[in-house]
Amino acid sequence: KHQVSSFLTVLPKRPYIFTLFKMNVALLLALATSCTAFSNTRDGSCTSVTSCGMKPSFDRRDVFATSLSSAAAFLVLPQQSLAAGAPPSKEELDRLKKGYDGIVYLLENFEQETTVCKTDGGRECKRDAEPVRRYMGLRSTTDPLFQIEKVFAKAKYMDLDPDKLEDFFQATEDWNTAMNMSNSMAFISQFGEYNPGGGKDEVLKYLNESQKQVILAKSALEKILECLDVPK
Repeated sequence: KHQVSSFLTVLPKRPYIFTLFKMNVALLLALATSCTAFSNTRDGSCTSVTSCGMKPSFDRRDVFATSLSSAAAFLVLPQQSLAAGAPPSKEELDRLKKGYDGIVYLLENFEQETTVCKTDGGRECKRDAEPVRRYMGLRSTTDPLFQIEKVFAKAKYMDLDPDKLEDFFQATEDWNTAMNMSNSMAFISQFGEYNPGGGKDEVLKYLNESQKQVILAKSALEKILECLDVPK
């Protein structure tokens, strides 16, 4: 009962399982229809295979055996293809931990990390949101969190605790939302001084908004690490 309940809970959140489920059900229905057609020739509703619209160029038992074999193959192949997938590697899970540590550092040193003193010989400083995008994995392929969603997708091949699945999927959605919002706010902040009606106040306004999203992203990533049993 617990396994069925877990399956029904996860099914809407894992579309690839739902697709395979529909394929298998459709195949079994087709097989049942074929069996009904053959049974009609035996109970008198059809006087012959030809009168049922079928060509008598094959044996019913052969077709039934072939259909059954095909059904078994279709039911087994999806599981084999899923088994061929690989869970996240140790290096990929290490990226998660390193990226999380980076976000923690950014939040603990936010003003320092987002302040640049390069103008006028380093005597004039300004706020810059570029580090926000970098720590969130949005600037370079070498950033630990660069396209980290691909690592999340591999989690379906891990032996996860069924009780943590719902929390995991919710956390990945929260991460994606916070990542996109922090990227947008940081981008606007970077150009806020040059936009019409903009200035340093606008830069700071959107920089602070990006910080709020980074806080949400940290919480989401923390939950993901917990669900994947990766120590923080």
